Amino acid sequence: MIPIYTLNMGLYLTLGIIAFIVLLVSIYLIKTYNVFVHLRNQVRNSWSQIDVQLKRRFDMIPNLVETVKGYARHEKDIFSAFAEARNMYHHANQTGNVLDAAKAEQELVGALGRLLAVREEYPELKADKNFQSLMEELSDTEDKIAYSRQFYNDMVMKINNKIEMFPSNIVALMFAFKQEPFFSVEESERENIQVDFK
Repeated sequence: MIPIYTLNMGLYLTLGIIAFIVLLVSIYLIKTYNVFVHLRNQVRNSWSQIDVQLKRRFDMIPNLVETVKGYARHEKDIFSAFAEARNMYHHANQTGNVLDAAKAEQELVGALGRLLAVREEYPELKADKNFQSLMEELSDTEDKIAYSRQFYNDMVMKINNKIEMFPSNIVALMFAFKQEPFFSVEESERENIQVDFK
């Protein structure tokens, strides 16, 4: 017959191992959950940085348009394209839809491209100090948007990878973490706005 002392030791050892495994799993769940929260907040913060720069650019547009209107009164389609892009962005911003915001940004880039083409037709516009100042601000803002977009997409890639990889995908599923959309542009819009003062 096995002594009771030996049975109790075996039971305690088994319970200790089970408690240790439960503790390790709990620590992993808590750590992984916190990583997801951290990454989600980084994605949100990086989106807000893009949003700030896009708003800055959209706020510059009316001044740019007013300057150009003085020289190119017949270019009304460009001015309406700016207004439409701004309305699209405002709606996307209210709904929090990154894909719609990217589409609005593409519309604006197209209108800016047409505006820069108009600039070539009016040499006196290129010489206008107000226009030059606005174009310098626009160029600076474009650089900031590109940097912010890259940072946002890097954060989205990190959280999306974590959501897809095993075993963190189990934690993501348990706590309903969803993949975030990339801020991307279509092939036809991949060229940067070229701002030069020649």
